[in-house]
Amino acid sequence: MVTRRFFLLSGSALIGTGGAWANAPVTSLRPQARREGIRISTADGLKSILRGAGLPGEVACAVADVESGLRLEAENGTAGLPPASVAKALTALYALDTLGADHRFQTRVIATGSIIGGVLKGDLILVGGGDPTLNTDHLAQLAKTLKTAGVREVKGGFKLWDGALPYVRTIDADQPDHVGYSPAISGLALNYNRVHFEWKRAGQSWSVSMDARTEKYRPEVSVARMKVAKRKAPVYTYADRGGADQWTVANAALGKGGSRWLPVRRPTEYAGDVFRTMARSHGIVLSKPKVVNSLPQGKVLAQHSSATLSVMLRGMLKYSNNLMAEMIGMSATAAGGRRPGSLKASADAMNRWAAAKYGMSSTRLVDHSGLGEASRMTPNDLVGALIAARKVGQLKPLLKPFLLRDAGGKVNKNHPIKVNAKTGTLNFVSGLGGFMTAADGTELAFAIFAADQGARSRIKRADRERPQGARSWNRKAKKMQQKLIERWGSVYGS
Repeated sequence: MVTRRFFLLSGSALIGTGGAWANAPVTSLRPQARREGIRISTADGLKSILRGAGLPGEVACAVADVESGLRLEAENGTAGLPPASVAKALTALYALDTLGADHRFQTRVIATGSIIGGVLKGDLILVGGGDPTLNTDHLAQLAKTLKTAGVREVKGGFKLWDGALPYVRTIDADQPDHVGYSPAISGLALNYNRVHFEWKRAGQSWSVSMDARTEKYRPEVSVARMKVAKRKAPVYTYADRGGADQWTVANAALGKGGSRWLPVRRPTEYAGDVFRTMARSHGIVLSKPKVVNSLPQGKVLAQHSSATLSVMLRGMLKYSNNLMAEMIGMSATAAGGRRPGSLKASADAMNRWAAAKYGMSSTRLVDHSGLGEASRMTPNDLVGALIAARKVGQLKPLLKPFLLRDAGGKVNKNHPIKVNAKTGTLNFVSGLGGFMTAADGTELAFAIFAADQGARSRIKRADRERPQGARSWNRKAKKMQQKLIERWGSVYGS
C-alpha cells in the first residue's frame, strides 16, 4: 500500500521539489469556471486519489498548462521511476530531431561485378540500412527487381551486410528467451525479427513449421528450427547451435494445434535465408549466404525504401513495437556522428541529447523502448519535454488517442476530456504521458509513473511473461491514471 511514510517523504502534492517547479502556482492564472456544488481542495484531492488507489509501490506524477508553461501540480515530480514504453515518446522526439520527419531507410541489393548475358560475374550483396519494418513482401519485390535488372545467374557468392547498426542478441537479457517482444537487433532485420511457429496434431505427434510469413508469402526457414520434446516444463528451450536458432517445445503444452511468433537471434542470416528463397522463385540460385564485416563497393541493382520516419513513428507509438524503437533510436545516434557500439551506448547518447535539448537532467534510459527495467525518468523531465515539443507541433499528432472509460468500465468515446498519450506497461510498472484537452479547451501536458519494484524483483525470469498479481496491479494503476486525468480536467479546465 501507499503508506503515510511515502507521503511524508514525497513533499508537497502541489509543488515538486525540483528547481523547475519552484514557486509554481497551485492553479492556472486564468479564471476557472466550476460546476455548481463542486468544491475542490487541490492538495487533498490529489493525495486522496493516490491513497485511494491502493497501489503498492511508488507513484509519481506531474501536470502543466501547455499554453503558459505553468507547472500546476506534482507528486514526487523529481522521482525517477521506470517509464516502460512511455520512453518511446522521447525516442520519437530524438529521431525527429536527428533524422528528420521525411527520413527513409534503404535496403539495397548490390553487385560487385558486371552482368554479361544474364550472368553476374561477381558477388551479390544484400545490404541492410537499419529498416525495422522490412518484411518478406519487400524481399520478394527486391528479388523480382533483380530479375528485371537482367540477373539470371550469380557466379560469385551471396553476402550479407548488417553493419549500419551493432548486433544486439536481445533487447533485454532479463526477459524469457521465447518472448517475441525482445528479439535480436542488427542493421538488417526482417518481420520485426520474429519467426512464425505453427503446430498441428498429426496422429500421436505433431507437425511443426517455422516460416517467415506475411499475408502473401509463407517461406519456410532453415535458420530457426523446432523440435517437440516429451516433457511438461519448461515450455520452450533455446540454444544457438549449428548456425541456427534451435528451439524445443514441451509436448504437454501443444494441445491440438496453434501458433505464435518467436524471436529471432540471427536476424541477418534470417533475412538472407528468406531472400535466397525469393530469388530462387525467380530462377536465381544463390549460394549459402555469408555475413561480411565491410561493405564492398558495387552497383545497386534493386532498392527498397521504407515509409517516411513520421509514418513509422506513428506506427511505433500506436503498437508500441520495441524493435522499431531500438533500431530507430540507434539509427538516430549513428546519424548524429558515430555508430553506437551497444544499445546502452546509444541510450546514453539520447540521454545527453535530452538533457541538452529539454533539460531532462534526471532521465537515465538504458534503451530506446523502455523494456529495460533499469531505465529511469521523472515526471518533471517528461512534462518539460512535452511542452517544448508541443510548441513546435511535434509528437502530439503522432500519439494515439487514449480513451477514457465510464463508471461501468466501458470505453466512453464521448468523454468530455480528450487524451493523446503514450502508455507504458511492464510487470508491476505502469506509465502514461502525453496531452489532455479539458472540456473548456485547456490543454495540459502530464506524466504519471507507478512501479512496485519490490514485486518485480521477486519475479523469476521464467515467469516474466505472466507473473502472478501483475494484471490486477496494472488494472489498479489504469484506474488511478483516469482519476488523475479527470481530476486535472475538473480543477484546471472545467
